[in-house]
Parts: sequence; structure tokens; C-alpha cells
Amino acid sequence: MSQSDRNGLTYSDAGVDIDAGNLLVEKIKPAVRSTRRPGADGEIGGFGGLFDLKAAGFTDPVLVAANDGVGTKLKIAIDADRHDTVGIDLVAMCVNDLVVQGAEPLFFLDYFATGKLDPDQGAAIVGGIAEGCRQAGCALIGGETAEMPGMYAGGDYDLAGFAVGAAERGKLLPAGDIAEGDVILGLASSGVHSNGYSLVRKIVALSGLAWDAPAPFAEGQSLAEALMTPTKIYVKPLLKAIRETGAIKALAHITGGGFPENIPRVLPKHLAAEIDLDAVKAPAVFSWLSKTGGVAATEMLRTFNCGVGMIAVVSADDVERVSAVLAAEGETVFTLGRMVARAEGEAGTRYKGTLAL
Repeated sequence: MSQSDRNGLTYSDAGVDIDAGNLLVEKIKPAVRSTRRPGADGEIGGFGGLFDLKAAGFTDPVLVAANDGVGTKLKIAIDADRHDTVGIDLVAMCVNDLVVQGAEPLFFLDYFATGKLDPDQGAAIVGGIAEGCRQAGCALIGGETAEMPGMYAGGDYDLAGFAVGAAERGKLLPAGDIAEGDVILGLASSGVHSNGYSLVRKIVALSGLAWDAPAPFAEGQSLAEALMTPTKIYVKPLLKAIRETGAIKALAHITGGGFPENIPRVLPKHLAAEIDLDAVKAPAVFSWLSKTGGVAATEMLRTFNCGVGMIAVVSADDVERVSAVLAAEGETVFTLGRMVARAEGEAGTRYKGTLAL
């Protein structure tokens, strides 16, 4: 053996395992294949993912793109060693941002970075991503797995997602006809979704509860299990309502920043959203977070969705029609408020009633 062979370092010596990466790719191929749809064949392995807009049925499309992560909800996944649902959150945070603009999500790419690649953990994560893609009707056409020793502590990882959708030209939301007196419909959330988890983790630390302790607000679930409930994906019901009724004027995804940050993003400057807090049925998790952390209602409303993951703006005449389509698709829909005139310098949201926590 020559001197150079004996002293020769390998990539593996530096902490990067190419074989583990290859094994992960083989493990995830069936999950990726399960997301195929018109326009995408659901195979991975090339240098880039391909998508055929014509095969997807579009004639004159405008493309809409969104990217996001899961935030510190990942720390709960890591601490509790539960990795099969954070991929749903990753997809949800991107595709819900597409559908609010009237776009149908077409394809998704993920970025998964870790200190030490565990193929089984990686496969569980990608399995969740594929499940999210199936719920949203988009194809998982590619991704990147980065093993970066020294960048991430043992067991830590991060996720980022990238989604592209399309809408026919002239069909994008918000429409330009939002008017005073229009009704704001609320769509129930599945829980905390993927926002405010740095505060959630602080409250859990204050409570002294372990992740495997029974959740005080969810019977039969551990604390980690309950707090890991995936973000709801609203894509298919909303696309159906948009296409069948033509009556949705605007949609807003209620993420970090709650009502006051997200609703005004889709409103004209002369209108404000008057929210009836008595109409909000906040799930028990929010009451527990508020009481355990001593978090004021105003802070809850600007940090969490508080039980409303999505809002739709429709004219008063279309409330029943739109609500019926959404309810038939399994959504819990309720009248959350209405559009009112906004004075110069006034905030884009105002409240009446009280949030029941």
C-alpha cells in the first residue's frame, strides 16, 4: 500500500455518507411516484424536474410561486422523534399560499438539510411531503438532500419547500371588486398549524410537561402528538368553490401574524375587516397555551390562527352558495365578519366581541 493510500481521507471521514444518500433516494421513490399527476410523471433522479403545462390543461396560464419552511415545530419533531407529518406542514405552508391567489398547485420541490443523514428518518420526512402533495394535488418533482456535518447539531435538520402553481390569465385573486358589506367566511384550522412554535415551546417549558406526557387539552394523545397535528391543506375544497361558484373575491391564509397581519394583505386600502370574535370557536389547544403562558388575547390573535386557518371574502348574496360547496368538501365554515369602510390611518382589522379562551 502506498503512503498516499494509507493517509488518504475520504468524504465519509469528513462525515458525509454518499451511500446513505443513495439509499434514501431508493427508499423515497415509491412515495414520489404516488404524487404523479397530469403534467408530471412522478420520477426523480434527473438534474431538474420537468412539468408540462399543456398536459395539465392550461391554455394561457400565469405561474405563481411560493416557498416556506416549518419553523421551530421541527424542534418538537426532533425532540419527540416523530418525523412522519412535518412534511405535510411543509407542503401546506406553500400550497395554501398559492390557492389564496386562485392558483392550482402543480409541483413541489423540497430541501432537506441535516448534520448526519439517517435514511429512515429522511424517508419518513419525504413520506409526509408526498402525503401533503397528494392532499394538494401537486407532483413532487424533485428535491435536495444536504448532509452538512458541523452546520447542524446531532439529530437536527431543517426543511424548506418550494411550490409552483398556475391560474388562467385574468382569474387570479384577489378580484378587484371587494366592497363594503361583503362577508368574511372563516374556515376552521386543524390546530396550531405551523406558526408561533417558538412561543409554544416556551410555554411547554413553563408547564414542566414532557413531550410524552398526556396532552392536557387532547384526550388520548401525548403532548408532542397533539402539538404535531399537521397544518390543514385547503387547496381542493377552495379550488372547487372558486371554479363552481365564481363567487370568491379574496382568500387569506392565516399564518404567523394572525388576522391583523394576513387579512389586510388582500384588501383595498379603503376597506377594513371587522372580525366578530364571538364567532371564533378556538380549539382547546389555544385555551391551554393562553392560560399556561399567561398570553393575552391580543397577543394570541397576532401570533396564532386561533382556530381559523383560512378566510374567504364573498358578497352577502353568495354566502350560502359558497359555504355549501366548502361544507360538502368537509370544511367547517362560519361567518367571521364583514367588510367596513376604513378611515385614513386605521388598521386593516378591527374586532368586536371577545375571543373565548
